[in-house]
Amino acid sequence: MYPRDGRDLTKAGRLRLLYEANPIAFIMEQAGGRASTGHQAILSVQPTSLHQRIALIFGSREEVDRLESYHTGQLPSSMRDPLFHERGLFREPA
Repeated sequence: MYPRDGRDLTKAGRLRLLYEANPIAFIMEQAGGRASTGHQAILSVQPTSLHQRIALIFGSREEVDRLESYHTGQLPSSMRDPLFHERGLFREPA
């Protein structure tokens, strides 16, 4: 993941869409995975400038879908609290 961060709020992300994010997204989708901004597929983003920066989430289809659901606020019904889920950030001790 290369999400947008708080270091420089004028930049929408860390990677450049045309020559960093798009090639990664193409390879990921050819391999059966996904690449997303957190809200839409990278390959569906229309470039607005040559050096446009963008956030990038890429990996297996299921993991990217799960991360997108965090951004959109629509959690899968099987996941009642993602922060304390089996693979969450704060797992409850067994």
